[in-house]
Amino acid sequence: MKASRILACIFAALLLASVDISWAATQRAENRREARDVRQETRQDARQTKQDCRAADMQSNAGCRQDKRQTKQQGRERARDIKY
Repeated sequence: MKASRILACIFAALLLASVDISWAATQRAENRREARDVRQETRQDARQTKQDCRAADMQSNAGCRQDKRQTKQQGRERARDIKY
């Protein structure tokens, strides 16, 4: 009688722990997806930044490349903020 109660309590504790672990894994997966989406949007924004820069003929090609790098770096930082 007592042993069955102890086993039931242990089983319940294990069940609750597994639910908590799976919830945390799901949350991490959602964060990774959101961060990936931010990085993908950033890539397109960086391309557009460089195209606009070159079309406006405001800077040299190297200057436009640097603007693109800065745009991508800002996107990476936003993605890290979301992910971690």
